[in-house]
Amino acid sequence: MTQSIRSSKISKAKTIKSTVMHVAVLAVMSTAVIGCNRGIKPVVNDPVKLVQIAEPISVLQPVFSTDIGNKKASKKDPLDLQVGYVNGQIVTASRGGDLTGFNSAGERLWSINVGDQITGGVALDALSQTAIISTRGGQVMAFDSVTGAKRWQKQLSGSVLTPALITNNRVILSANDGFLHGLSLQTGQSVWQFATQVPAISVRGSAAPTLLDSKTALLATADGRLHAVTTDSGLPQWSRRVGVGTGSSEVERMSDVDGTPIVDKNQLFAISYSGQLLGIDLASRQVMFVNELASLKSLAVNNQQVIGTSLEGKVVAYNRSNGEVLWESEELAYRHLTNPVMIGNYIAVGDFDGMVHLFDPASGKIVSRVQTKGALSSLQVQGSRLMTQSTSGQVAIWQLAR
Repeated sequence: MTQSIRSSKISKAKTIKSTVMHVAVLAVMSTAVIGCNRGIKPVVNDPVKLVQIAEPISVLQPVFSTDIGNKKASKKDPLDLQVGYVNGQIVTASRGGDLTGFNSAGERLWSINVGDQITGGVALDALSQTAIISTRGGQVMAFDSVTGAKRWQKQLSGSVLTPALITNNRVILSANDGFLHGLSLQTGQSVWQFATQVPAISVRGSAAPTLLDSKTALLATADGRLHAVTTDSGLPQWSRRVGVGTGSSEVERMSDVDGTPIVDKNQLFAISYSGQLLGIDLASRQVMFVNELASLKSLAVNNQQVIGTSLEGKVVAYNRSNGEVLWESEELAYRHLTNPVMIGNYIAVGDFDGMVHLFDPASGKIVSRVQTKGALSSLQVQGSRLMTQSTSGQVAIWQLAR
């Protein structure tokens, strides 16, 4: 049972949690028993080779790139860092602990090392000019995004693996020990905490908090649930299960929701590792549809569609009202896809080879590609700009071509 707890009443005992590293690999492997004494040998599917686009069109043009390095990054660790970007201001974070600010012209303004590996960030707030990151040791740190000066730091009971949500003078974070935190944006002091159930085994990673409405945060957790809490005080509004794992073992029953839920036009869409894609009408609180698709990535939506990328590398577009499959592409099968995003009138999806593929939403065909260096694990969009940060430390920003 979940509960909202004021920080002064929180127990200091830490939850012990076993985490499977890079467990998503399980979903893209089949297993075969090779003899009685040789045990189980995984059979890995080779990534599909790309087919040349017959008549490519120009969709994106590069406007910024920088190499922040990949010191202390591990190929076995699926975590990804994101670019802080708002109103042309850019703040980047490296796994090795380097935090760097750039102006709208792409000129470096400042650079510091925070003294620990960065695991979550960058969240950037334009109004207060604040950049928020979190570290492997469980520290949350706030910096002046213009000068790089540290404003405060706060020790949490667990580490945070995703960017914070900054809203209503709160910094809202989801830690890997099952606690959701609401901190003061000005001081970093704990205002509220919210405890959730922690499964014995889960995928390493978590969904970034997002807004359900102007006063309510939506958080997805490793037990397959969505939680709606007030941003100012952390009071629970409702909780709903999305992921439902089945099987005889704890690994088979994992039901993490690691992709940030999407709220758009009074509809909510979420997807789980255990294979449930859910559409909810928020006005009536009724489930519109439940489809079978397993993913650890966020969904994307446009006026007619909700789009997902599966663990096996499928890209699928559904009717956002009734869940009907509109098209399905296997052109990128087993290429370890990112979340899909809408950029202009196109669907963008990244892969392990640094490729960003642009799909025509109507036909499901790939019509353009751009490439960066290193594997991609997530894509970001703000307005007409697409942002990527690869595992090799290459940050790139593209603009819609005119």
